[in-house]
Formats: sequence, C-alpha cells, structure tokens
Amino acid sequence: MKTFRILINAADRIAVIEPEVYGHFSEHLGRCIYQGIYVGEDSAIPNIHGIRKDVIEAFRQIRMPVLRWPGGCFADEYHWKDGIGEKSQRRKMINTTWGGGVEDNSFGTHEFMELCELVGCEPYITGNVGSGSVQELSEWIEYMTFDGQSPMSELRRKNGRDEPWKLKYLGTIR
Repeated sequence: MKTFRILINAADRIAVIEPEVYGHFSEHLGRCIYQGIYVGEDSAIPNIHGIRKDVIEAFRQIRMPVLRWPGGCFADEYHWKDGIGEKSQRRKMINTTWGGGVEDNSFGTHEFMELCELVGCEPYITGNVGSGSVQELSEWIEYMTFDGQSPMSELRRKNGRDEPWKLKYLGTIR
C-alpha cells in the first residue's frame, strides 16, 4: 500500500477569488421583486420604503457583494423612465417575458438603489438592449451618475435624489 502526503501552505496563494463571484441577481420573475423584495410602503410586512426588512437583513447576513437588476430576460423589455417619479403616475406594462402579468413599476431605479444602500452591496444595472435604444441607456446612466447640471440629473433631483449614485457595474444580457 502506498502512502501519500499532502502539504498545504496557506501562505502560498496562486489566485484570489473576487467577492463579486458571489453576487446575485434579481428579476421580475414570479414573486422575486413584488412580494419577495418589495411589498410597498403600506404593507403589514415590516419594510423600509416598501423594501422588506427581513430581506434586507438576510442580504446583509450573507454579505452579498453585488446585486444585478432588472434581471436578464426582463431587462430587454424594461424601460427605466417607467419606474421613476410618483408611483401612482408610473406607467404600467405587461411582463411578456415572465407570465404576462401587469407590472406597475412601483419598484424602479430609486427603490433598487436604496435596496443596495440598505444592504451594503454594489448595484449592477442591466441595460435594455432588446427593445431599448443606445440613447435610453445613456440617459439612464446620466440620470443615476451625473453630478452636474443636465436634463437627466435634474430629473433625478426632481424625483427626490440630489446626489448621484455610484455605479460600478453596468452590463447587458444577450
């Protein structure tokens, strides 16, 4: 019988696993967003501005490094301007990707970015390259990140957010 010996040198590292590999995604699939993450301000479920407190705490406990939204397939029909401003005025849409349900867009850019701030994770925005345009994506980035005076930064301020958000991750699904 042969004897084998294994030597592990913990100080001898050949690579680093970046924490982003443990990131997560959220999509308007089933009850992931509505009822899962977001229940609305008037819900009996404990929440912060409509975002479930138990979800926030769970995401904090797993130390989620990054969260992608508005998803994968759904991103290709999501138009960000429908998810900003007064919730009662937000345009409804049909989620043709996942079941044909009506989306009221009460969970939009501000709600997602607040979720990431509450959790302490980096937001990852997925751009609409299916039914959207280059201009639409460019304006969304400007809306979220530009600190100066521009039509989109002014629109963000009008919607209650003076300071721009920091956006480290932006992608598309195709």
